[in-house]
Amino acid sequence: MQFNANTKMAEVIHVNYLLLPILNRFDIQLGFGDKTISEICAEQKINVDFFLEIINSFHDYNYFPQDRLQSFPLDLIIEYILKSHYYYINIKVPLIETTIITLSTSSDKLQNKYVQLIVKFFQEYKEELINHITDEEIRVYPYMLSVDKALRSGNIGKELVEKVKKNPIRIIESEHTNIEDKLFDLKNIIIKYLPPATNYSLSNTLLIELFRLEQDLNDHARIEDKVLVPKVEMLENQILQKL
Repeated sequence: MQFNANTKMAEVIHVNYLLLPILNRFDIQLGFGDKTISEICAEQKINVDFFLEIINSFHDYNYFPQDRLQSFPLDLIIEYILKSHYYYINIKVPLIETTIITLSTSSDKLQNKYVQLIVKFFQEYKEELINHITDEEIRVYPYMLSVDKALRSGNIGKELVEKVKKNPIRIIESEHTNIEDKLFDLKNIIIKYLPPATNYSLSNTLLIELFRLEQDLNDHARIEDKVLVPKVEMLENQILQKL
């Protein structure tokens, strides 16, 4: 099913509880009673059309209105992505770290050897993820917004034109590190090599959280790769056509 403006927000959670973090990124908190999506978005000044496209895209992988998503303002898309970054770094990663620490303190000598390997792998992954996000927020997104602002204002400076010519968004994005491989390796260690634990449910919890993070990151990357980058590429072409 697809959600629409008249869907009650409570129903969204009942249908797919994995959408809870998405609601949080729009600053929608629990306790919304029987209000509809439209009512809550109106109260909190959220673009209801953008909200619906995002939650439907996360809810149903086969639903991905690329052209429709590209039609929304660039700053609105980036604002959502920045809130996703906050969720990964300040909520999801600490949750996984806490689970790993708990697993470490409750494991026996044989298992702890592998748990320490997991600790090492996750710390390396965390560092790569933070570096990736930091690069986007310091270098990539400001460039995107400068292209958008220049076009809207009609004030296209020579310096920006040179950036568009030398380092268009496709080149910038190609320089990013691939952070998915290390997360896959980490899951593989847990699935294939972690010895049976006294508290086996904790190992399962850790694995489930890693899979959820991976799924969220894949959906996040899809918005960047299929919506954000093509939109900025189109804006770059408009700038070059004005020369």
